[in-house]
Amino acid sequence: MPRPYTDPRTAHQKIAAKLRRQITRGDLRPGDALPSTPALMEEWGVAGTTVQKALLMLKEEQLLVGKRGKGVYVQGGTQQSISPMAYMAPAGAGESYRWLTEATKRSQRGTVELLNVEVVTPPFEVRQALGLAEDGQALLREQILSLDAEPTELTRSYYPLALAEGTAMMDRRKIKGGTPTLLAEKGYPPREFVDEVSSEIPTEDEVVALELPKDMPIMLTFRVVYSDDERPIEVSLLAKAAHKYRARYRLKVA
Repeated sequence: MPRPYTDPRTAHQKIAAKLRRQITRGDLRPGDALPSTPALMEEWGVAGTTVQKALLMLKEEQLLVGKRGKGVYVQGGTQQSISPMAYMAPAGAGESYRWLTEATKRSQRGTVELLNVEVVTPPFEVRQALGLAEDGQALLREQILSLDAEPTELTRSYYPLALAEGTAMMDRRKIKGGTPTLLAEKGYPPREFVDEVSSEIPTEDEVVALELPKDMPIMLTFRVVYSDDERPIEVSLLAKAAHKYRARYRLKVA
């Protein structure tokens, strides 16, 4: 028998959570009108101020919009699925970075903004994955990936210096086709990747970069990319807004 447990959240957080789930899973669609405040008050047994606080949370998340004299309507839609497999293969000769070409396939405009390139001592789990010593260093390339001018993913990718030194990866400029293409040209094509996906409380830089509303978690992917002989060639931390995006994996079962 499960032990007793009570939801510790406030009433307005519970209301927002239920409405958010209905929006992100498609039960409430863009353009749908929400029940009136009195109706929500009756449904939940709460005061009007509590309902308004719940609706304000979802307006800040751009999931709802108020129309003066008409009510509150769904503005956001279901979460967008992003398939990691679509981005792993190096771009073909003369092709753009796969983030851009995949966005075009979905009739979206993808952009990439390079934020930082520097040699750093990576975080503990990155050093472990790359097989670095405690004071080992790697190249960090940090970018913001956007869809239709909306910041979608903050990427922090680390590369072994032995692979990066003497290449365009060390320069603070974009690379035609992206780093996977450059590494493949050097003889280190991606052969396998391992993802660990978690829900995390965002740091300040993640909130700012992704323009997140208050109290919104992120979906954080810790990815290790391997080349031939299981050599790690890239370790990335990929942060996305948890209420807008989801990862889709399609794997064959032996």
